[in-house]
Amino acid sequence: MAGFLDRAKEQAQRGLAQGKEKMEEVQAQRAGSDLLRRLGAAYYAQQRGSGSPAEVQQALSALEQHIAQHGDGFLRNP
Repeated sequence: MAGFLDRAKEQAQRGLAQGKEKMEEVQAQRAGSDLLRRLGAAYYAQQRGSGSPAEVQQALSALEQHIAQHGDGFLRNP
């Protein structure tokens, strides 16, 4: 009986770890999408005359930093 409980506990811990990993991946994708949207808004504002190149550069730098840490997988997901 103890062996069964040990295996069940191990499986539950693996499931929790996989769930946590997936959740972190989804959060990173959402953050990347938000940064990409921010870059687009900054660029649009600059083109319309109400934004600045510095705002575009700041948004681009934040996006590049995110990509360096988490990859660019969010760019391929709809």
